[in-house]
Amino acid sequence: MSLATVNCRARVGITAPAVLVEVHLSNGLPGLTLVGLPEAAVKESRDRVRGAILNARFEFPARRITINLAPADLPKEGGRFDLPIALGLLAASGQIPGEPLAGFECLGELALGGELRGVRGVLPAALACRDAGRKLLVPRANADEATLVQGLDVFAADHLLDVCAHLRDGHTLQPYVPTRAASVPRLMLDLADVHGQAHAKRALEIAASGAHNLLFSGPPGTGKTLLAMRLPGILPAMSEAEAIEVAAIASVSSQGFSALDWGRRPFRSPHHTASGVALVGGGGNPRPGEISLAHCGVLFLDELPEFNPRVLEVLREPLESGHITISRAAQQADFPARFQLIAAMNPCPCGYLGDPERPCTCSAETVRRYRGRLSGPLLDRIDLHVEVPRLPRHLLRGDDPEEPSAAVRDRVERARARQTARAGVPNAALGPREIVRDCRLGDADHRLLEQAMERLGLSPRAYHRILKVARTIADLADAPSIGTSHLTEAISYRRLDRAR
Repeated sequence: MSLATVNCRARVGITAPAVLVEVHLSNGLPGLTLVGLPEAAVKESRDRVRGAILNARFEFPARRITINLAPADLPKEGGRFDLPIALGLLAASGQIPGEPLAGFECLGELALGGELRGVRGVLPAALACRDAGRKLLVPRANADEATLVQGLDVFAADHLLDVCAHLRDGHTLQPYVPTRAASVPRLMLDLADVHGQAHAKRALEIAASGAHNLLFSGPPGTGKTLLAMRLPGILPAMSEAEAIEVAAIASVSSQGFSALDWGRRPFRSPHHTASGVALVGGGGNPRPGEISLAHCGVLFLDELPEFNPRVLEVLREPLESGHITISRAAQQADFPARFQLIAAMNPCPCGYLGDPERPCTCSAETVRRYRGRLSGPLLDRIDLHVEVPRLPRHLLRGDDPEEPSAAVRDRVERARARQTARAGVPNAALGPREIVRDCRLGDADHRLLEQAMERLGLSPRAYHRILKVARTIADLADAPSIGTSHLTEAISYRRLDRAR
């Protein structure tokens, strides 16, 4: 009787729990039993592995084969277990040495001819493999992704024969050197392309500086979407830890990870017909939704009132907590979701309420129902409500140069650096204690804010969000404390509170 073990990794959310593939050969009628909660794609691996072994000119053991994927209570899915199962069979039958396998973790799907195909979720597995002190063996298609993890030896192979040869002689494969370019051009949309709308641009700069949520409201064609799409171009660069986290989420998603997106802040813009599951994630084996794919970046919801109100309400919890927990009967997955919400809407169904050039055709009741699709608790969580009016025609010529994104980004980075030095987080993420410490007001300003709360009917949450926005405005002005001008500007951005 022969036994071989191979180290591998499963995928649960953006984590990669260890899986030990145990292969046991015993006497008896030939057959193969696969245990350890394998899902359909894993059960089908027996046929892929058999074809790959035979076409690679190895012998498939004509014995009773038991393959255990431990731990037994962890669901296993996907084709990532093909390579470790094949190596375990070859090692158990004595066709390759089993000792070198102890220092490796292996992932990869096998073609019937023995070629290795890429799999999803390699980056979380690479992080866990480094922490475990082993080397990682992956298909060449996943090698660039795996080498994003510093301090990990990654070996890339194209075929099962390459892996077996390396296990025999130890030098067929060399540690992989990434081929991605160090300086991929960042094709960011520039604020200089948007003419006029100085007030909206100012709000966008404040939102970028403090990581605040923002809602644009105005008639069709006034530049709301143009402005929102240029927000990533004025945001500060991501840290290494943020880039790894964003890449790990993309790695386990249906879209997969692309090395060209490394270090770029995500910009997600789901259609208004998207479901709640599409936004927050889900499925039998939970995968991230749009809010997690926008982690450390921007989630843009155009035509906000056209979204199903029940779908919008699922945003309330992650907007506050910065993560989402998806629970299913078999397992539970936690995904980060610290995104910046930017939304756009028309003031009424026809879009021309308050427009000086085109009359609105909506009744007061129609307008009320339209705006009623946005709940008070959701609007409370949006820090800046900004009107984007129709531009005078002469501004459309573009005769006067507009400020480029690079100049705005410099101010944003300086303001964000002040916030990080003071509290370690952007102003939008300040907790109650930090608000008391960093957002102090004078007696006159306290009275001003209290009057605004009374007249606008603001909630305590809106009160604190006004203070955070005022702190960001003060940071942009390099002011040590919040002044009256900073506070009044912050109050002016609660437009929809006045409209309700």
